[in-house]
Amino acid sequence: MTKLSADKQALQKLTKLRLSIDNIDNALIHILAERFCLTQTVGELKAAYNLPAADPKRESQQIVRLRAMAKSAHLDPDFAEKFLNFIIKEVIQHHQAIAKQKHDT
Repeated sequence: MTKLSADKQALQKLTKLRLSIDNIDNALIHILAERFCLTQTVGELKAAYNLPAADPKRESQQIVRLRAMAKSAHLDPDFAEKFLNFIIKEVIQHHQAIAKQKHDT
C-alpha cells in the first residue's frame, strides 16, 4: 500500500469517526434540553411552594450515583462529577431566577 493510499484510508476513517462523534453530540444536546425542561418544571414547583433552589442532600446523592455509573461505564468519575456539578450550578441559577420572577410579580 502506498503512503498516499494509507493517508486516504486514514482520512476516511477519521471522517467516519467524526460523523459518529457529531451524532453523539447531537443526542447530548437533545438530552440536555429535555433535562433542563424537566428542571424548569421543578424550579416552578419549588418557587410555588417557597422551597430552596438548591437541595444539597439530593445533589450529593446524585454525585455518588453518577460517579458509580461513570466508573461502571469506564468514564473518569472525576470528570463525570465536574460535569454534573456544572449542570447543578446552572439548574440552581435557573431555579433562583424563577423564584425571583415569581416573587417580583
